[in-house]
This record gives sequence, structure tokens and C-alpha cells, in this order.
Amino acid sequence: MTVIDQSNQGDGSSSDNAAGHPRIISLANQKGGVGKTTTAINLGTALAAIGERVLIVDLDPQGNASTGLGIDRRNRNCSTYDVLIGEADLREAIVETAVPRLHIAASTMDLSGLELELGATRDRAFRLRDAIGALNANAAPGTDYTYVLIDCPPSLNLLTVNAMAASHAILVPLQCEFFALEGLSQLLQTVEQVRSTLNPNLSIHGIVLTMFDSRNNLSNQVVADVRQFMGAKVYDTMIPRNVRISEAPSYGKPVLVYDLKCVGSEAYLKLATEVIQRERELRTH
Repeated sequence: MTVIDQSNQGDGSSSDNAAGHPRIISLANQKGGVGKTTTAINLGTALAAIGERVLIVDLDPQGNASTGLGIDRRNRNCSTYDVLIGEADLREAIVETAVPRLHIAASTMDLSGLELELGATRDRAFRLRDAIGALNANAAPGTDYTYVLIDCPPSLNLLTVNAMAASHAILVPLQCEFFALEGLSQLLQTVEQVRSTLNPNLSIHGIVLTMFDSRNNLSNQVVADVRQFMGAKVYDTMIPRNVRISEAPSYGKPVLVYDLKCVGSEAYLKLATEVIQRERELRTH
């Protein structure tokens, strides 16, 4: 991949995980339609619901995470694009959502031209890492973030590389479909490349199986194959195919706000619990 090279190494470290620094997790998969944005929105909402202070960073030029949280395109005067080109601090791009403790740095279509604009800029792979690094500095007591979730675009471009260079870990949404493992192999290669050149501390937090339909033999076979291939990296929680999950974004709401009692909401609450459990295990090792 041309956007990764040794000349961009910087100091090669991701953001500190000490007190006062958020855990940074990228939701990445170069395949579209696998539930990345849906998972970013609803995992963020679930984490906020159980007391975490969460920031979603929308790095997709389509801006679906921003729209799905009710942020009108006309209200995105300062976006992640402005942050990455160095014209704004990340805090300037952050807006509140209707969910307590959940904020978002919205995106615009301007992001689609970022790679051309930054060109061969030496620090181009570390723009997001540096912006997040300053995030909790001088924050008022009780206003610092404990989690930053980065919603990546459906491609392995400079935006995704910025996310991986800034992150402690990658969370991979994987649709229960025929070519799931093929796409996963390519993503894992990219993670290894980023680890060897930009961010040696990057890890796979976990793989969440999405759009699972227990009545479908193919879905069950994909689950078995992915669990065999990736073992304990696959979360126990699976996100079901659920009409309420599909409807919620058109109302600018996470499914947990749209219909808390539906099976999709219950699944994302379980996933949030599992994510936090893995975090605890990481800290004790």
C-alpha cells in the first residue's frame, strides 16, 4: 500500500493508555456494507449507556455515522477534514449527540480528497494520532473521554491508515456472508504492515460477526469458519439481522434509542460488556 512507508515512522507509538488518555479503537473493514458504521454508533451508545464517555470520530467521507446520530450536514461547519489538514483542533470539530456522554467529530465529503491534498507530507499518516493525543489535555474535570471509536471508510486508504496509526486496537465487523474470510485476510495483512511501520502497539481487539441469521445455513457455516480461523479473537456476541437496526439511522438515532427492547439493541449492549471485559483483561496482563 503506497500510503504506508518507513519514511513516515515518526516515533512509531500510538497514544498513551495511562490515566487521562482514552482507549482508541478503530472499526475497520475494507468491505462495504458489513456494519462498521452501525457498530460504531451502537457500540458507542452502549458504552455511553453504561457510564463511559465516548467520542466517535467519523473518518468516512460519506458521513453516515454523523447522519445516523442526527447531525445535519448543514451543521458540520468544522469536520474531521479540517482537523486532518491542520486547520482545527479535534475539540473544535466535536458536537454533542442526543445520547448523554456520547459525542461525535463529524465528517464531510471533503475527506475524499485528503490523500491528494496531503500528498507526500511527512507526517500524513500521523495527523489523527496527534489530534487525538491532544484531546484530553486541559480538559475540565469529568469531561475527558474514556473511549474513542473511529469509523473508518470502506477502503484501505490514507484515512484508514491514519486511524490504525492512532489506535490501540482494531475492531473488525464481519458480515456472515460467503467472502467474509477473504476480506479479513487482506485486512489482517494491512494491520501487520501498519504494526511493522507505523504503530508497533496495534492489536486486533476482536471480530464481531454481523447480520447473523440463525435460519440461514450459510450464516452458520461462516460463523464456524471464522471461529475456527480466528479463535478467541471472535467475540461471543453476534449482531443479528434485525429490521429495527436497519430502520434506526433514517431517524438519526442509534437502535438503542430507537427501540431499546429489540434483539439488535440487546446484542449491542452485550457487545459493549464484552469489549469492556476484554479491556479489563488487557490491563491485568
